[in-house]
Amino acid sequence: MTIPKQDTTTIRALQGLESSSSSIRLQAALAVGTTPDPQFIDTLIDRCAIEPEFYVREMLTWALTRHSASMTVPKLLDEVRSERARARSQALHTLSKIGDRQVWPAITRALLADAEDEVARSAWRAAVVLVPEGEEPELAAVLSTQLGRGERETQLSLSRALIALGEVILPTLRAAMKDLDPRVRQHAVATERLLRNPDAGFEFAIDEAKRIVALGRTSQEG
Repeated sequence: MTIPKQDTTTIRALQGLESSSSSIRLQAALAVGTTPDPQFIDTLIDRCAIEPEFYVREMLTWALTRHSASMTVPKLLDEVRSERARARSQALHTLSKIGDRQVWPAITRALLADAEDEVARSAWRAAVVLVPEGEEPELAAVLSTQLGRGERETQLSLSRALIALGEVILPTLRAAMKDLDPRVRQHAVATERLLRNPDAGFEFAIDEAKRIVALGRTSQEG
């Protein structure tokens, strides 16, 4: 990477973002976010697409949110269309933290059903933050097509996203409780239980849902 004439602190931060040490990358991202400068934006976004450490990615996202949204959002929207799953996932995550609802059209059905769980989960979280008022029922219907997907971590992410939409999800969940796929029915029941009792915990809710589905009962039947 060709670095133009810059002060020593800037050069050190840019080099730090590319260090093999995760702790150095973390400190570099912190420094960049503490003293934001537009010249860092491209490097931050490029690093997000390949950064293996979760806590470093979180700091990179924080650093991006410290810069002007007018400069970061267009570049992040480009990343949402990337062929690299991590680039899509982290861009979506960062957009959700920025919270600019004008990017809502970029949260497509394709992203919400992305084959990569990491991307889909980021898309679900971004969607519930950015959804325009009044479009929550439609979003709930789209999200419900992913019920039963993946392992516990992915299912919990979807349940949390749905629950964040509030009671508008109930009609959709009740329809899903009649699905032919028992995994879909179980996930729908567990999500409804968590909506009613957030303190229950997902493991308890999913185990209870399995019993309910095995007995052929829905929440409407008791």
